[in-house]
This record gives sequence, structure tokens and C-alpha cells, in this order.
Amino acid sequence: MPPSLLNSSPRMPPIESAPANTERRYEVSRDALPVCCPTPEMAVWNSHPRVYLAIEATGSATCPYCGALFVLKD
Repeated sequence: MPPSLLNSSPRMPPIESAPANTERRYEVSRDALPVCCPTPEMAVWNSHPRVYLAIEATGSATCPYCGALFVLKD
């Protein structure tokens, strides 16, 4: 292998994601169930571990890590 290839590294394209844990209240619809915090759209590298929240019975749930409130909107 040529030396120029040994020292090169492929550049990864930036991953687009929403900032994690920036809101205190999130409204979610039934088609988004199951709900987890941080959500799949959020960057998890700078957040707490992902936890799934049961909101079907009461219509809302609070994340035990960051305190974000998730409310079922329909």
C-alpha cells in the first residue's frame, strides 16, 4: 500500500441532528410511540442515556434524567 494511503483517513459527512435536551416540554402524537428521551432526532453524544417513557396510560411522562415533560397530544 502506498504511504500516502496509510496516513489518509476518509472524512465522514456531518450528521444532522437536533440538539439534545434543549426543551422542557415535548408534544408527541400516537404515531410517534414508543417515546424515548433523547428522541431519535436528537444528538445522543452529548446527552444522557436513552430511556423509554410510558405515556399511553396517563397521557404524559417525565424523563428521569433531564426532567423533560412528554405529553401525548391526541
